Amino acid sequence: MGCEQLRYPAAAGYEPDVRFWPKADMTRLFLYSCFRHYHRLRSGGDMRRQEKAEPVCILNYLAVIALCGLANLAGLPAALGQPALTGSQSDALNAYNKTVQDFRSILRERRAQIDAKQKLPDKPGQDLYLARVAMMGAYKDLTDVLPSRIGRPNKYRIPPAYFDADNEPLVDEYKNLFRIMQAPPADAQKSDTPFKDVVDLGTVLARVKGLDAAHAEVAGRISLAVFYAETDGNQNIGNARSNAYKGSFQTGVSEDKIGQKKWAAIKKSVAAIDPKLSARDDKEEARVGNSDQRYNHWTAVRNGLMNAHADLFPKIPAIMKALPDPIDQMRFFELIQIIPSPAKAALNSGNLLNYRISEPRIMGYLRNNSMFAYGKADRAKTSATMREILDSMWLFNDIFDRALAKFGEIKAQQKG
Repeated sequence: MGCEQLRYPAAAGYEPDVRFWPKADMTRLFLYSCFRHYHRLRSGGDMRRQEKAEPVCILNYLAVIALCGLANLAGLPAALGQPALTGSQSDALNAYNKTVQDFRSILRERRAQIDAKQKLPDKPGQDLYLARVAMMGAYKDLTDVLPSRIGRPNKYRIPPAYFDADNEPLVDEYKNLFRIMQAPPADAQKSDTPFKDVVDLGTVLARVKGLDAAHAEVAGRISLAVFYAETDGNQNIGNARSNAYKGSFQTGVSEDKIGQKKWAAIKKSVAAIDPKLSARDDKEEARVGNSDQRYNHWTAVRNGLMNAHADLFPKIPAIMKALPDPIDQMRFFELIQIIPSPAKAALNSGNLLNYRISEPRIMGYLRNNSMFAYGKADRAKTSATMREILDSMWLFNDIFDRALAKFGEIKAQQKG
C-alpha cells in the first residue's frame, strides 16, 4: 500500500478455503469445515492447513452444520452464550465475509497468472486495489455496528477498526504481487545510493531556493518521504494501476518534461552551490541520453521534485509553523503530489488547517488514494478540511516512519 498511488480520473472508482473455530471456542467439542462462511483463523493460521480432528460429538457436529446451512451467522453467537446479532450486524458480517473471499480470490488469480507467466490484464493492480479497499471498507462498516469485532493492533499500523490483523498475510501477498507487477524495466538505470540521492537533491534545491541549512535539511527529509510514499522506497518502478505514472517519483511524461526545463533554468545556481552534485548530474544526463528520464533514478527524482515541490520549498518555514508535526509536513507534501492545486490553495489561504475542500472531483482523487475510502461513513463525506484530510492519511503512517528512520541513518552516516 503506498506504492500504488493514482492521481488521474480514468482510474477513479472503488475499487479461501476452510477455517476452523479457535480452540478457545468450539474445537473442544468438534472440528468442522464450512465452505459457505468466512471463519476467523487463530493468529498466524493457514487457511489451507487441514488439522487433525479431535474426537467429536456427532450431535454437536450436526448441530453446527445446521447452523451454518441455515444461515447467516446471526444465530451462532447465541449458541455460544453471546447475544444474537441484529439484522444489520448480520448483514454487515456477511458483506465483510464476502469481501474477504473476493480479495483472497483475486490475489490467488493474479498469483496463478504470474507463476504461469501468463499475460496480465491492463493495469493488473487495479482489481487488487479495489478488492482491498472493499475489504477494509466492509470491515469498518462491521465494526461500526459491532464494535466488539475491533481487534488487536496490526503491523501495518492501520487503525484496528478498519482492518482485522488476522488478514495481515493477505496484505503481505498483496504487496508482494505489486512488487512483481511494478518491477523496473530491464533497461532502467538504478542508483547504488537511491535514498541519499533523494535527500541530496531535495537539500540542494532548497538551498538554491534560498533556505538556510536547517530548513534545507527539512526539504531533504520531506523529499525522501515523498519518494517512499510514491514507491514504497523502490527505485525505477512501474505502476500496476496506471499506464501514465512511472519511475522513482511516479511522474507522467509531461510532468517529467516540465521538471527537466525547470532544472535547466537553475543548473548554474546548483553548480555554484554544490559542484560535486552538479558533476553527478552531468554524469547521469550522459548516462540516460535520449531515453525516458523517468527510468533513471537520479533524473526521475530531480525532475519530479522540480515539477511539483521545489517551488514550495521557500514556504517550508511557514509550513513548519502551521504543521509542527514532521509527519504532517510529509503528508502535506504528498498531497502536493496527489492534488497539487487544492493543496497550494489551502497553503495560500492563510488558514491551512481549516481550508475546506468540497469539489466532488477532488474528493474522488482523495478516495482513489486511500483517503475517506473505507466504509459508508467515510465515503458519505462530501467535503473535508485540510486537517481532516491530513488525519485521514493514516495508511501512510508506516511509510513515513520508515522514511524518517532512513533519513536518520543517512544523516548519521554523513556525521560519522
